Amino acid sequence: MSASTDAFIEGNRDRFLNELKDFLRIPSISTLPEHRPDLDRATQFVANSLRGAGLENVEIIPTEKHPLVYGDWLHAPGKPTVLCYGHYDVQPADPLELWTTPPFEPSVRDGSIYGRGTADDKGQMYMHVKAVETLRAVNGTLPLNLKFLVEGEEEVGGESIAKYVAENPQKLRADVALVSDTALYAPGIPTLTIGLRGLVYLEVEATGPSRDLHSGLYGGAAPNPVFGLIELLAKAKNSRGEIKVPGIYDDVEPPAPSEKESWARLPFKEKDFLKNEVGSAKLIGESKFSVLERIWARPTFEVHGIAGGFTGPGSKTVIPAKAMAKVSFRLVPRQDPDKIIAAFRQFVKKNAPRGIQLEVRVLSASPGLSVNPDHPAIQTAARAFSDIYQKPTVFIRDGASIPVVGDFENHLGIPTVLMGFGLPDDGLHSPNEKYSLENYYKGIMTIAHFFEEYGK
Repeated sequence: MSASTDAFIEGNRDRFLNELKDFLRIPSISTLPEHRPDLDRATQFVANSLRGAGLENVEIIPTEKHPLVYGDWLHAPGKPTVLCYGHYDVQPADPLELWTTPPFEPSVRDGSIYGRGTADDKGQMYMHVKAVETLRAVNGTLPLNLKFLVEGEEEVGGESIAKYVAENPQKLRADVALVSDTALYAPGIPTLTIGLRGLVYLEVEATGPSRDLHSGLYGGAAPNPVFGLIELLAKAKNSRGEIKVPGIYDDVEPPAPSEKESWARLPFKEKDFLKNEVGSAKLIGESKFSVLERIWARPTFEVHGIAGGFTGPGSKTVIPAKAMAKVSFRLVPRQDPDKIIAAFRQFVKKNAPRGIQLEVRVLSASPGLSVNPDHPAIQTAARAFSDIYQKPTVFIRDGASIPVVGDFENHLGIPTVLMGFGLPDDGLHSPNEKYSLENYYKGIMTIAHFFEEYGK
């Protein structure tokens, strides 16, 4: 990393932060239709930022849902090409009363910037843009070829980008993709993620009587869809954390011994994880597996919400006609989402409570995947990370899902460098989401350094 590059980033800290704040003020919530104008504002912000950094051929690409933003710089013949990915959409901010400061009025305190999208993914994606701007400002050129593809549906399944990647392999051709949407294992530890879990997200709708019924007149005889869902979901996973859907574990492969040995060397303490990250009385799950194995290398089944019946103030003694649950499976590499969906449909059919009709709807599905840590780009990224943080880079898995990484692998035939700068306690998808300002600036430096080194 050159002294002039470092000096440029240092001299523009305030501007880089203020620009990020402007981005964060846009409530680009992809799951709520009323925020479509905000999503359009976010695409314009991204497009203008790419142009400002010196990227060319910038375009806003309409899709059936939310637009994509593309840009490139292809003036380094003989040098590799990196495809930079990020997303401008964010999760809803509810419950608003739990935020210390408003979610879309970014606030800096205790060395972090707070607001929805700070770490996931506006703050991290914007580092790519600022790294490009920095290199062009200092050197007048770039050390390699770059393409950017930024989406607005990551938080709702990423259907449009999956379709676009599949249909445009030539336009998006690259040697490697770069994604900053993950976290450091712990503060100050450079971390590359080499495994992600997949995600199958489903709705289960239960129907009982033809209309809402008086529970005094019909209770004891009429089936209750809310209770029916409770019965069904209670059968899907036992108290030991074992998923009881037949076939769920058929294709699960344990981590290699060398990988488990490397995890054992990480500074992980279960009591700190419980206290500082989870905050519950106890941890749950399959006790014969370590906590890291449970969250990185085992499939899961979770219930995200149940809706149905009366939940307002006071009382209303009603047996509801319908109820709905949102559930998901996290999948590990080699598990087939279609196979899991079919197994769950069969499980639901077999275990439907008496008098309850059940419908399963698939909202999104993507497989888990792993990245070869010996790929030259991954090794270069590891060295660049170590150079900036002055510590050896560690390789971990992540229990979350980034569907586009699988699309890049399947349709472009390229691996992805998962170089994230978040922290485990950043509160992604939660109130008071934050992002370390030190990691924001060091992230810009590290990405610029990776571009320089990979360009060699």
